[in-house]
Amino acid sequence: MEFTRTLGRSGIQVSALGFGCWAIGGEWQDDSGQPLGWGKVDDDESVRAIRRALDLGVTFFDTADVYGTGHSELILGRALGPRRDDVVVATKWGNLFDPRTRTASGTDDSPEHLRGALTASLRRLGTDHVDLYQLHIADADPERAAVLRDACEELVAEGLIRAYAWSTDDPARAAVFAEGPHCAAVQHALNILDDAPEMLLLCEKAGLASVNRSPLAMGLLTGKHRGGRPLEAGDIRSRPPAWLRGFGDGSGADPQWLARVDALRDVLTSGGRSLAQGALAWLWARSPRTVPIPGFRSVAQAEENAGALAKGPLSERQMTEVEHILQRRAAGAA
Repeated sequence: MEFTRTLGRSGIQVSALGFGCWAIGGEWQDDSGQPLGWGKVDDDESVRAIRRALDLGVTFFDTADVYGTGHSELILGRALGPRRDDVVVATKWGNLFDPRTRTASGTDDSPEHLRGALTASLRRLGTDHVDLYQLHIADADPERAAVLRDACEELVAEGLIRAYAWSTDDPARAAVFAEGPHCAAVQHALNILDDAPEMLLLCEKAGLASVNRSPLAMGLLTGKHRGGRPLEAGDIRSRPPAWLRGFGDGSGADPQWLARVDALRDVLTSGGRSLAQGALAWLWARSPRTVPIPGFRSVAQAEENAGALAKGPLSERQMTEVEHILQRRAAGAA
């Protein structure tokens, strides 16, 4: 049986697991030289991974115009090709960048930039519409955002987008977009190590989908990172910005975070799941509105992540065990 979710009030059906396309954008940086990508990528392998995900039932792909300064959208468009209408494509706008130097250079929250950015994304993706268009300025001014929300309604009326959302970790900001009739979701950080009960409550009250970035805690929940192992220079985790938790000073994964992962290992890998599959299963059990979007750079990663769909959410007993291990109040459904 297919395991699906609905994107909030839009009625758009997606696989319960989406794929996040940040990593396949390759290396890029901000104007101070801070790496913003996940290191080098093989574009042909990225294309193979996307197509393998499609074959395994994944129908939701999330990217952004700034990922790889346009490169992620180009690769996603190339991989989907004639299968574009079989999937739901989400992308984001709000950042300024130069693809010639692969450099991000600030933000623009004007309605004029919104329309121009959408036109450019449609061209790179090779499509005539975006299914879910998301504001990518997490701390944008709420009053300015309300203007952008209304501009998104115009784009829906023109058939250029089907629904919209805000990528932010602030429930109050997300609530501003939620006032729009065609707001379908909020994209926010959520994983077993970093819960977001207030945001999930907003999603329940406002009828929004919860699109979960960092569902594997930037790789910590894959079991492949150990303390003291440096990351490649072009990887954002090698010089982690203040918002990126779990990687300390960039010398490798934080031992305290790894200890929490180790404590969860037995319950998450029960039932034949890999550690990553167990972490995704926790998200599905956390709320009926969650749609995790783990990243990937290889066919093997695509197969492991997509394999979680067949195993479904954790049981109520397993959820209780997780909360006992982490010494948190029972999460329950929002």
